[in-house]
Amino acid sequence: MLEILFQDDDYIAIHKPPGLLVHRTELDRHETRFAVQMLRDQIGRVVWPVHRLDRGTSGVLLFALNPAALTAASAAFEADAVAKHYLAVVRGWPAESGVIDQPLSRQFDDYERHRAGFDYPPQTALTRYARLATVEVPIAVDRYPQSRYALLAVQPETGRRHQIRRHMKHIAHPIIGDATHGKGIHNRMFQTHFGCHRLLLLCLAMQLKHPLSGAPLRLITRPDEDFAALCAQLGWAQALQAHSQGML
Repeated sequence: MLEILFQDDDYIAIHKPPGLLVHRTELDRHETRFAVQMLRDQIGRVVWPVHRLDRGTSGVLLFALNPAALTAASAAFEADAVAKHYLAVVRGWPAESGVIDQPLSRQFDDYERHRAGFDYPPQTALTRYARLATVEVPIAVDRYPQSRYALLAVQPETGRRHQIRRHMKHIAHPIIGDATHGKGIHNRMFQTHFGCHRLLLLCLAMQLKHPLSGAPLRLITRPDEDFAALCAQLGWAQALQAHSQGML
């Protein structure tokens, strides 16, 4: 059963676990579990996803309960009027804080049409991050006798496809568990030594004006048990708890 974080007459927000698709895609045509269908079955109502989370990403996921609510919320996301707060575990030690201002090429999914021969210009993309904790693991990876990793708080100011994953790769600090934009040798080390087989990216909170009433709306979840357990293994339990509680 999906954990419900918020519900009113127009919207419902859940905590999406890692590994769960939001909806059916051609790339995963053999998958049988989707957040959309599971939530419909759970509450007995039709729901529409307002935004996306990658399959490997966990955390806050917002759905509309009627077409008018979907239209209003979609407009807020398209206008970048939603503050999103993520946690990520990355390779290396980035600066204590930073801004990644790097345009990204447009990416399409099964529900969008790509006009053949049309040259889509890169889209502006801005991501802010702050370093919460670091660790140096005494395990040799690649040519180094020890390996460095960091826990980051990440805020994407724009909503491009796979923005955080692509931006972290751009600054050479890819997210652990990212099979597309990360480093396989580090992903495999986390699998072998920490039993971690997921993308270490979590949407911890979202803040926006209620798209219909205009009232402040804060959607907050907690780190998944496996995410929290990994942070504890790396000595980050206190940093994770302090940051999570600070969002309340």
